[in-house]
Amino acid sequence: MTKMKVGIDSYCFHRFFGEVYPHQTAPDKSMTMEDFLDYAKELEVDGVSLESCFFPSFEEAWFKDLGAKLDDYGFDRVYAWGHPDGLEAGKNRDEFDSMVAQIPNAKLIGADVMRVVASSLMFRFEPHGPQLDILVEWFKEAVKVAEEYDVKLAVENHIDYTSDECVELLERVDSPYLGLNLDTGNFLRLLDDPVEGTRKLADKVYATHIKDLKPVAGLNATEWYFFSSTPVGDGLVNNQEIAQILYDADYKGFLAVETDSLHPDYENQEHEAIATSVKNLKDIASKVK
Repeated sequence: MTKMKVGIDSYCFHRFFGEVYPHQTAPDKSMTMEDFLDYAKELEVDGVSLESCFFPSFEEAWFKDLGAKLDDYGFDRVYAWGHPDGLEAGKNRDEFDSMVAQIPNAKLIGADVMRVVASSLMFRFEPHGPQLDILVEWFKEAVKVAEEYDVKLAVENHIDYTSDECVELLERVDSPYLGLNLDTGNFLRLLDDPVEGTRKLADKVYATHIKDLKPVAGLNATEWYFFSSTPVGDGLVNNQEIAQILYDADYKGFLAVETDSLHPDYENQEHEAIATSVKNLKDIASKVK
């Protein structure tokens, strides 16, 4: 098997794309999708995951131009849909229609995987059984369209469902066109071990968010960002073991660095944190065997 590939998810720069959390400060400058791709190219990564919530256009011509740019840079790519709450745990049929309608866009940019979101931390304390019942039926519909376009959907563990619940969702839908976008940090935020979660789901992983986390001193532990993002290698998540598990399962995608709420040690240092993460993740990728 060839070496594992490394990439970046554009959500790392959400402040620069205009999404600033209440506990954060706005940056002095903004970022365009072209700026992000140029930075990814500068870091010599293999792939990018592109958050559609930050796209400036949804015109066919724009997507074709984006695809051409990705081809020119030689990037593998994932089309990412669903920020922040996706299908809202089966409460929002309009969002389901939006998700399905964007599958052709993934094809236009040459992505064979589309990351999607079923729920979020907003719904994590509500009963999950009824949510999963609805989501199973919705995804059974969605995979028919995904198969038509030959685009695999990868549902993210989004601070919503445990690894066992993710296994249940995927097994009940039972389609090769629905797998997992494995976020290595979000299981930890549910106190679900990321390594064991990866073991359960490795053969169903189509895309990744390689996240590392550590606690923020003095922050109320009920805040979702109590475990805040650090550069890969500086947190609690054993991403080396996770990468090995994925490699052993013949994972075909790339390891995509993602950060959300940066730890105070790295506040407002996205570019430095991502550069460090890419360097460390390349080292992780080089050690799998």
